[in-house]
Amino acid sequence: MRAADEAALHRVARRRARQEFQRKERVDVRYSVDEKTEILAEAGRLGLAGAHLVGAIVMGHLNGDLALPEQRTTTDDLIDELAALRTQVARIGTNVNQIAHRLNSGGNPHPVDSAVLAEAGRVLAMVKQAVTAIDATADVAATQQRAA
Repeated sequence: MRAADEAALHRVARRRARQEFQRKERVDVRYSVDEKTEILAEAGRLGLAGAHLVGAIVMGHLNGDLALPEQRTTTDDLIDELAALRTQVARIGTNVNQIAHRLNSGGNPHPVDSAVLAEAGRVLAMVKQAVTAIDATADVAATQQRAA
């Protein structure tokens, strides 16, 4: 699965908010055993119920947030790739933070610890700038897409 596809699915599935009243209406859908297995596996990976995942995808499509594969634009792909990139860059920041925390936790410092800490601070600043730039770019792309 491409990063853009996974990001789009995750974005739409997580966006579906609970409603104040219980949903009582049903739409029955039939799947093959393999299709059902895939749906439940993906829902489990995302921490969702299978019905929630299917409902979120359908409602996302109806609300214009999720296009069918043949309806996707390059802007949709760009936004979702940026979301996936942001996640990866943020993970780098988390890892650097963990390294800095370990070095600052006391004990017997090594001679290179101060240099590593300084570099960690520089990398964290770069990660923050990258995340901010990614967010701004995704926002511009989404705004232009809505205007179109």
